[in-house]
Amino acid sequence: MGCLAFAQTGYAQSTNARLPRIAIAGLGIESSTFSPAVTLEPAFHARYSGEVFNAYPFMMPMSPMRKKAVWVPTIVGKSLPGGIVSREAYESLVHKMLDSLKKYAPYDGLYFDIHGAMSVQGLDDPEGDLITRIRKVIGYNTLVSTSMDLHGNVSWRLAQQTDLMTTYRMAPHEDAMQTKERAVTNLINRLNSGKGKPAYKALINVPILLPGEKTSTRIEPGKSLYQQVAPAVDGQDGIVDGGIWIGYAWADEPRNHAAVMVVGDDQAKVTQTAEKLATAMWNVRGQFDFVAPVGKLEDVLAKAVVSARKPFFISDTGDNPTAGGAGDVTWTLTQILARPEFQKPDGPALIYASIPGPDFIRKAKAAGVGGQVDALAGAAVDARFAGPVRLKGTVEAIVEGDRDAEVEVVVKVGSVHVIVTQKRKPYHKENDFKRLGLEPRKADIVVVKIGYLEPELYAMQKDWIMALTPGGVDQDLFRLPYKRIERPMFPFDKDMKTPDLGAKLVPLSASY
Repeated sequence: MGCLAFAQTGYAQSTNARLPRIAIAGLGIESSTFSPAVTLEPAFHARYSGEVFNAYPFMMPMSPMRKKAVWVPTIVGKSLPGGIVSREAYESLVHKMLDSLKKYAPYDGLYFDIHGAMSVQGLDDPEGDLITRIRKVIGYNTLVSTSMDLHGNVSWRLAQQTDLMTTYRMAPHEDAMQTKERAVTNLINRLNSGKGKPAYKALINVPILLPGEKTSTRIEPGKSLYQQVAPAVDGQDGIVDGGIWIGYAWADEPRNHAAVMVVGDDQAKVTQTAEKLATAMWNVRGQFDFVAPVGKLEDVLAKAVVSARKPFFISDTGDNPTAGGAGDVTWTLTQILARPEFQKPDGPALIYASIPGPDFIRKAKAAGVGGQVDALAGAAVDARFAGPVRLKGTVEAIVEGDRDAEVEVVVKVGSVHVIVTQKRKPYHKENDFKRLGLEPRKADIVVVKIGYLEPELYAMQKDWIMALTPGGVDQDLFRLPYKRIERPMFPFDKDMKTPDLGAKLVPLSASY
């Protein structure tokens, strides 16, 4: 069903010409160029037309926001972070988006919902490419408001082709939906007031490249740094919005670095605020540190086994699928299963989440719950550090229907409960485990392929260490083969001179 049909059946609350006509479109993913994985079109789980509204609680049918415009949702696709996106997948999604935008034009505004860290085969700056191609369809009078993840990248082209831009202010991203709503509210306010495009957009590239696990807003200096954003930009006359982008550390492109951007109508306030935030960030660069204790896996496991604080969480950071890891690196699981503590059924109860293994899933389903299975899993995509792991044990659960995993199996090997999935899946909520019959709060040790713990896991842990393990999102950035990032860059060039942190005014969106 097309967008026009949705408008006719009540998805748009009114066709009153006085209401602004606003399109919704976007693609989002974090793509590691240091992973051998390739992301294909199905991974984006693209929503079309009326389905797009389901991605935004503030846009539900009876919400006040739905009554403020004639909404024209086109395509919004969001993928679990992963490897570089195939050019074919990108072009397919973009062509569908452009066709839909073209079909239902014209528009007063566009809500552009992106992450900002997408990498595409043979293409630099995909988000900049996408908005440039969208502009050719919707024109340059249409007001574009963009929301981003603070781990996204702000290129000059992206900044130029958008009019309003905002980003998360928390990591973990507990304010994600609040940020998206703010972007939409900014758009509607500028349209209804007749103010249109803010006159000034100040962008400052800050030559810092750090992983999110070192820049979390749970701890200093990230906590205090990001607490400066709201007082600096919210409700200040002459400023519409602004933010600090940490950037994405696991891709090798010139745009990968931190940035500050502020937009508004008062040139002095816009530039001074941007420079204040950029300087504040640069001044604390040497204070950023991991959000939790870190260590080598061998040492971390030794501490966890003897700890009285349970559950003891361990982050298997190098292959974190929430940051772009392939998710099937078996190195950590291989090390765990080789330890004698875990080889007996009555050893320390350890939950490992998770490893993909389609062939293992097939054999486990044939064995059934309670049956014995002996098969390989993992390392089908990323076998650089260890090969497929042999899992010989008892099938404890088989659950189907998860959007990401599709099928999940729990197999007990010694005292280790291994979650094997049809497709990779991050485990970051308590119910992710409980629906499989697992009780993470009662386990001795829980190992998750993740970086910093998401809120629910963080609330469960009694102790937590991030293991510095290998993979496509290795926390030790010095082990990664960067070739194209701009240098000098902190922390790679620790003795670099203070960079130019003066605001650069980005031209208003126009046909250049």
